[in-house]
Amino acid sequence: MMQLHVWGGAGEHGRSCYLVCAGGKRLLLDCGVKRTGLGEYPLVDASVIPQLDAVFLSHAHEDHSMAIPWLYRLGYRGVVWTTRLTAEKIEAYLASWGSYVSKQGGALPYDERDISRVDYAYLDELTPALEWKEIGDGLSVCWGRSGHMLGSVWLLLEVEGRRLFFSGDYTEESTLLRTDRPADAPGGLDGLSLALVDAAYGPDPERQADKLERLYAAAERVWAGGGQLLLPVPPSGRGQELLLLLRQRFPRVPLRVEAELLRGLEQLRLSPGWLQPGALGQLADAMGELEIVRGEAQRTAICAPGAEPGVILTGDGMMQSPVAQRYYARLRGEAANSILITGHVARGTFAERLLALPESERGCVVERCGFKIHQGLHDVRRMIASMASCHATVLVHAPHADTLALRDALEAEGYSGLLALQPGDRIEL
Repeated sequence: MMQLHVWGGAGEHGRSCYLVCAGGKRLLLDCGVKRTGLGEYPLVDASVIPQLDAVFLSHAHEDHSMAIPWLYRLGYRGVVWTTRLTAEKIEAYLASWGSYVSKQGGALPYDERDISRVDYAYLDELTPALEWKEIGDGLSVCWGRSGHMLGSVWLLLEVEGRRLFFSGDYTEESTLLRTDRPADAPGGLDGLSLALVDAAYGPDPERQADKLERLYAAAERVWAGGGQLLLPVPPSGRGQELLLLLRQRFPRVPLRVEAELLRGLEQLRLSPGWLQPGALGQLADAMGELEIVRGEAQRTAICAPGAEPGVILTGDGMMQSPVAQRYYARLRGEAANSILITGHVARGTFAERLLALPESERGCVVERCGFKIHQGLHDVRRMIASMASCHATVLVHAPHADTLALRDALEAEGYSGLLALQPGDRIEL
């Protein structure tokens, strides 16, 4: 028998955390938080944590990783299986999450001692991608690059002869990051007992190329009107990819980039094994042509009326940082200026408040223009089509209503075994 306990991440965006029990073993997949209020943490059963046989971490983003130290506060003493790049990124994310919680007047459920106890074991140093490796009695793993961010992976696990698949955050549409197709693993995805599949965009049928054309058209409208375009993006991930895409599409438009995004570009340059063929050359070309923003005087100048129209990339996708909010304060006085939100917006964030304002009160254009770093309808369909005879496929990483709509759309096409679960749910297979 195999059991899945949803401690977070299914039926919602955030706090990815799944307990799998099979063959007498207890495995935890991710342990993240949700950026709402003082932070929402997984619905863990504290009595189970000391009994965990292994913990796996798909990548460093806070909604997958920020509760990992809490496991050690609750008594876990094993390792966290992940990649070296993910482990290296965690420190910065922990600092950012701690600062956010403190500013909200809250407190973390763990401290520096718990953080120091986290013991990482590196999948990419244990075995190459797309190869199986035994990591314990009756437990084997196969991993691959998931195309979501540097260091992000999907996982195939075999527990006492039963296999399960965890996509983590997954995309095959990145022009920058490499993706290993799970179907190319030895044995492929046939005969799975359980699959947890990234379905963050629910029933959205739009492909990346279509989203990019809408983004490019919005940018051209801004510049035609003499305005500045602000793109608030995470410091690592889609920000660097958007930077390269904009440079290729608009080579003569000034591209102004906050220094923290430059650090992300340097990390990419030092990680060629995670990149698409030819990406290193693109990075080298782009880095020599950027205008790096390093202080308030420079920010004021590029936002001043009459400044040459261009694009500004700042490193906070939800505009919670003082820098992002000061950009808005400078730009809001000119109706020609625009802010494009390209990713998820959590409840209570500055970006959500801006989007909720009437247009007449925003002071400049503020709109959403999505950029894919997860899976939508076409992507999920392709992934589940490669999973012949999977007993149960759980669609995750989206609000419950979106997950239900996606499940219903796929079932209408003849797919079966699809589940739309919520935090606190449990299934037995």
